[in-house]
Amino acid sequence: MTEPKRRPHGRRGTSGNQSRGNNGKRENPKQAQLPRSKGKTGKQPRRCPYSDRCGGCSAIEVDYSRQLARKQHEMEQLYALMALEVPVEPILGMACPYHYRDKVISPYAPGRKSKDETQGHGQRGGKSTADQQGNRKRTGKEGSAGGGRREILTGMYEKGTHRLIPAEKCLVENETAKQVTLAIRDIMARWDMTPYNEDTGTGFVRHAVVRVGHESGEVLVTVVTNDEAFPASKAFCRELKRRVPAVTTVVQNINSRQTNVILGERERVLYGPGFILDTLCGLSFRISSQSFYQVNSTQTEVLYNTAMAMAQLGPRTWAIDAYCGTGTIALVAANRGAQRVVGVDSVESAIADARQNARHNGIENAQFIAADATAFMEELAETVTGDGDNVITPAEHVVAQGDGGIMTLSPSPVTADELVIFMDPPRAGSTPQFIRAACSLHPARVVYISCNPKTQVRDLEQFAKQGYRATRIQPVDMFPHTPHTECIALLEPR
Repeated sequence: MTEPKRRPHGRRGTSGNQSRGNNGKRENPKQAQLPRSKGKTGKQPRRCPYSDRCGGCSAIEVDYSRQLARKQHEMEQLYALMALEVPVEPILGMACPYHYRDKVISPYAPGRKSKDETQGHGQRGGKSTADQQGNRKRTGKEGSAGGGRREILTGMYEKGTHRLIPAEKCLVENETAKQVTLAIRDIMARWDMTPYNEDTGTGFVRHAVVRVGHESGEVLVTVVTNDEAFPASKAFCRELKRRVPAVTTVVQNINSRQTNVILGERERVLYGPGFILDTLCGLSFRISSQSFYQVNSTQTEVLYNTAMAMAQLGPRTWAIDAYCGTGTIALVAANRGAQRVVGVDSVESAIADARQNARHNGIENAQFIAADATAFMEELAETVTGDGDNVITPAEHVVAQGDGGIMTLSPSPVTADELVIFMDPPRAGSTPQFIRAACSLHPARVVYISCNPKTQVRDLEQFAKQGYRATRIQPVDMFPHTPHTECIALLEPR
């Protein structure tokens, strides 16, 4: 999520029409577009036949260079409200902005009744074990009522609805992952494995969640079912592996609730180790069905490399990674020269993954705490002493509430010269209490990664009240063909 080394940032002050790809060079529009030939009428056909209905990539019909220019303009307009002393830097786009989503979620649903015993995706096989057992929840007998089988739909939802758009191809989804979701549909049709019906709560297969390791090429398939009993599951895995040899592991997730939440709490491994490994910024990460992992690995490396360059980590730097999730930023920082890194997040399962990833990579200078980021930072501000010159001296034990009890952060044997704070909050942004506490620690630099620039601008105003100004603003296009832009802000004391 590893690419050749890239220049993490470039010249300041260039205009929005000079947006760059992720190699730091000016974007070549001809390299970034899919070819389109004119039809007999002279009109250009759509790049995607579903683009007028699907809400997944609303700008797919707009040339990528124009998309980048539009996003650049939007960021410049947004941050102009703050009267920044520095310009917004040119957005970092992708050299090839297609098939970048390494995680694909495909729902399955019943479609129209078929006129004969043959589904369009394969010949009907004999009665499955599930059929023989006659369990309505698994076989979805309502699909056969009225004298006809139903076709199986998979694809994406029409924008603003729960109507499925059957799609054989997608320009933003990983092609191997798409191949897996279609193979599952075809196996379902052949073996009478019925799709889930939202209205009746019956049927067996609800979703397939496919993760592909960008560097490793390993493929994790999570089949979400409406019931725990999975007759002939070994045969299913063998057939899926035969159709898509890249598959390395298959997990069954059981979700029997009538809800739009995709994953349930119970699961079991059907084939392989139950996880995949992938490389990001030189580190190996273990990815399971429940793990959070960025869906665009190429741009995640661009994002993290840019953040590390801003942080200017050194052997006497102590870093905090607030809202750390599974610890990707913290572990990259620990591996890039920080003396010591502490990651904090309120989701205990994410912290468990972070600790496991640290052990997996042999990183000993990173520690992870399950705690609310604001509460942790306030407790830290009360305990740690600074000398008023952007220096933090963790000479005594730092105590913070976490993991249901008191966590003690043992002091480093070497005094840190400076503190750097990474923060990557959810779309709602951070809190004034967090920002006040963070600034009271006198960090030398704050690197703020945001998936919602609007709340970032609001938070930067709070930082300004505490004496910290933005010295760099770097947009990154993490999701081409969508309206979303991520932005990194470097904050330093005035």
